[in-house]
This record gives sequence, structure tokens and C-alpha cells, in this order.
Amino acid sequence: MNSLKVRLLLSTLAMTVVMLPIIGLTLSNAFERQLNVALKNELKAYSYSIFTVAEVENNLLLMPDLLLENQFNINQSGLYALITKRSKETQIGAIKNKILWQSQSLLTLSLTAVLPSPDVGQTLISKINLADRPHLLYSFSASFSDNGQDFEITLHLIKDQRALLNALNDFEKTLWAWLLALMVVFVFVQIFWLLWTLKPLTVLSQELEHIEKGQKKALDANYPLELQPVTQQLNALLALEENQRKRYRNALSDLAHSLKNPLAVIQSQQDISASAGEQLTLINNIIEHQLKRAQSAGQSSWHLGVKIKPVVDKLISTLAKIYHDKNLSFAVNVDASAIFKGDEADLMEILGNLLDNACKAAKQKIAISVISSAKILTIEIADDGAGIEASQREIILSRGGRADTYQAGHGIGLAIVNDLVSSYQGQLTISNSTTLNGAVFTLVF
Repeated sequence: MNSLKVRLLLSTLAMTVVMLPIIGLTLSNAFERQLNVALKNELKAYSYSIFTVAEVENNLLLMPDLLLENQFNINQSGLYALITKRSKETQIGAIKNKILWQSQSLLTLSLTAVLPSPDVGQTLISKINLADRPHLLYSFSASFSDNGQDFEITLHLIKDQRALLNALNDFEKTLWAWLLALMVVFVFVQIFWLLWTLKPLTVLSQELEHIEKGQKKALDANYPLELQPVTQQLNALLALEENQRKRYRNALSDLAHSLKNPLAVIQSQQDISASAGEQLTLINNIIEHQLKRAQSAGQSSWHLGVKIKPVVDKLISTLAKIYHDKNLSFAVNVDASAIFKGDEADLMEILGNLLDNACKAAKQKIAISVISSAKILTIEIADDGAGIEASQREIILSRGGRADTYQAGHGIGLAIVNDLVSSYQGQLTISNSTTLNGAVFTLVF
């Protein structure tokens, strides 16, 4: 997982998946507690209204036929009330309590549950099952004075919890639906936030690509403070590299010019032998080549890149004229979009040496293939000559070394090619062609 966007997005999703359910459970529990508190307050208010109409005379409890709250007067309404009296010998929580009164809503229901008997002035809240349904039981004990004696009774209020459970279920359904919608919105907001936050990195990548293609020379976008040290260092590095290349071109040009004048003086001497004259001519050609190379090395060619096909076509046209007596046939398969990320002079040096050696070794046919992918550039140059033995392949790439099928003096050209390829982090390999039966030089960048 090397993508920064993926890492941030996954961490955000993980946090969302963990936090939103926790928030949902917290809100659901809080809502349930509030419902229970509201229900208890409702039952407490009912208890006060019942006690206000209750009377005790001659050790008897007197209650009206109908209560103010109509639900107590309707059979199985879901709201029930009864008053019990605890015998002196009965302990708190005993099963048998004497029922003194019950509301009309309990007429057809049989109450078999244990009814608690709290101390006078105390309240007990519990849950019971009535008619196979969950109910909340509110028990409150009070003491009435009857002819100077205490008359202790316990009021029991029973409330059907179906309405509470239905309200809780409806709330949870609505809550989770909203939380799910919120999660979706939050994910999209996070994606937008990530894209907006990482936009400077995208701009930086685009600017570097433009620099690589030679469309820009430096990073000039307005970057956040956190990225400015990086962009400043990159601009300094680009400027340093450009200055070094200028110094390299100038030094190469100065060296070639400084050698050219003394060489011209030596060549003008009358008493130079023919063999020495040939060597001087060779030296002069090398100097001329280096001068042209220094002049053709563009300031931005390293990142602009060089299209390979025009260079190949130009070299083939030149070599076909030089080796016209061999009547060579060139099979060219070059990707038109293939780009060499380097100096055009270096590309000319590499391909020129390899094609020149192929022309020398070939009998009639030479094949050039260039394949470019997203990150890899492959160049193959094959001939139908005698090929190169495996034992000679390393020798031919060393300075001054040559195979038996190559003329003396050409080994240094292949060594220069190998050095140039290595300087671009590329690789040069030699093998035998399966189609032309000669040598194959393969370049991979």
C-alpha cells in the first residue's frame, strides 16, 4: 500500500466505521434512558392523583368508582393500578399481599407476579410480565392515619411497555438510517477533502513532468509552507545540474579547440609519414566529433527527450551511402512515440557506433527494433554477420578490445557506448540473433 491517498482514505473509512456505530449506540441508550425517565415521571404523577382521591375510614380503603385518568377505567388499556396492604408478619418482597383495590382496567387480567412492598415513603421500580407482555411496575408505599392508627398501603402502577419499545425501535431505525446517510456523505466529504489537501502534491507531480518534458525549467506554482522547502531544494538542484552541464559543454569545447590548433600545425609539416598522417587525421576526426557533440548538446535535452525514429532514419540514410557497395538491407521497426531521455548527441553516439559496427559485420541484412513502454525503452540492433562468441562479448566492450569479426580500432567505440549507456542507468548486452544468425546488441533503459 504505497499510495498516500489510499492510506488516508482507508484510515478515514476505518475511523468512520468505528466511530459512527459508537455514536449511534450512545444516542440510542440516551434516548432509551430519557423514555424511561419520562415514563417514571408519568407514573409518579398518576400516583399523586390516585392518593388524592383515596380515603381510609374504620380501617377500610375507600376509592371512587372512576378515576380521572380514563385509561384506568378501560379494560386492558395498558395502564393499570392496584393497592395492596401488607400484613404485619409479612416481610418485604413477600409473595402474598392483600389486594384492597384495583382499577377497572385489571378486571379480566390475572396478576400472578410478585408485588414488592417498599418501606413507607419509598419507591421501587421493576419489570413484570402481564398477559405475556413486558410491563413496567411502579410501587410506592404510603401511610394513612385512621383514628390515631397508621394504615400502610402500597400503590402499584403497571404500564405496558409496548409503546415505549415501539418508540425506541422507530427512533433506532431513523437514527441508523441517518447515520448511514451521514456515513456516505462523510466518505464523499473525506474524498473531496483528500483531493483538495493532496492537490499541491498533484501539482508538484505535474510540474516535474513538465520539467522532464522540457516544457518548464523550474517549479513556480504556489505551494503550501510545508512543501516550500522541498520545492526550493528541487529548484536549486535543477539549477545546479544545468550549470554543471554548461560547464561540461564549455570544458569539452575548450579542450577540443585547444587541441585543434596544435594539431593543425603538426599536419602542416611536410616531413610527416603516411601512417602518422592517418593517425593525425583520426585524431582530428575525433576532435571534430567532440566539438559537434558539445555544440549539439541542448540545454534542456536531458529532460525534453529525443525522438528516436528521426535519429535512426538519419543514421541509416548516412550509413547506406557509406556502405553502398555492400548493398545492405535495413529492417526498421521503431515505435514513432519512442523517446530517449537524454542528449541527442549521446543517442547519436550510441546508435551511430552500434549501427556502424553492424554494417561492418553484416553480410546483407540489418534489423533495428525500438520498443517503448511506460517505464522501459528497449533498442535492438541485429546483423546477419558471423556473430560474436560468448567468450568475446565482455572483451569487445572493454576499451581497445575487439572481436575477430570487427576491425582494429572499433573496440573503443563499443566501450564508449557501454560507458554512455551505463551513465543513463541502462544496460548493454550482446547475444546471437535467432532470425539473422548474427550478433544482437540490446539496450535497455
